[in-house]
Amino acid sequence: MFSGIVASIGKVESVSELENGVRLVIDSGELDLSDVAIGDSIAVSGICLTVTRKEGNSFHVDVSGETLRCTQGLEKGREVNLEKALRLSDRLGGHLVSGHVDGVGEVVVFEKVGESMHLAIRSPGNLSKFIAAKGSITVNGVSLTVNEVDEDVFHINLIPHTLLMTNLKNLEIGSLVNLEVDMLARYVERLLGR
Repeated sequence: MFSGIVASIGKVESVSELENGVRLVIDSGELDLSDVAIGDSIAVSGICLTVTRKEGNSFHVDVSGETLRCTQGLEKGREVNLEKALRLSDRLGGHLVSGHVDGVGEVVVFEKVGESMHLAIRSPGNLSKFIAAKGSITVNGVSLTVNEVDEDVFHINLIPHTLLMTNLKNLEIGSLVNLEVDMLARYVERLLGR
């Protein structure tokens, strides 16, 4: 589990092909790896991945073909948002995030409004029902509050601190982003569907 509060911006150093996926080497940036063990989980732009090896300031992860199919942003040279898994004693500054990406959205608005940025994202049709005004959503691993929903497009205000601390500052119209809806919405939908 994660909180959606990004600890560091890292970078994908290398991508090598596996039989059914890829192996990534990720520079952890400012993320302290001293307490990270082999087998621990790190959210990489919202994708929960397992550390298979550590080398200095970098760590290795294997990404399955299925994960590659439903996510984006793991190409060599890409900046990635990083967060270590929560401990039960940690503060929950964002919201509960599983690191299981529900789909890929597309940025349709990214414009300055005062000191902040207005971000609007078109979600895949099957996710729209899970996104609510004043609800939580995870975009590239960042816990955010939805300001408004207009059919399949939702709107967010990004404050300067969020832009400074995450890779969301690199977005532009047409950018693709990893989305994870609030897990409570998923469970409610499942219960009501029975």
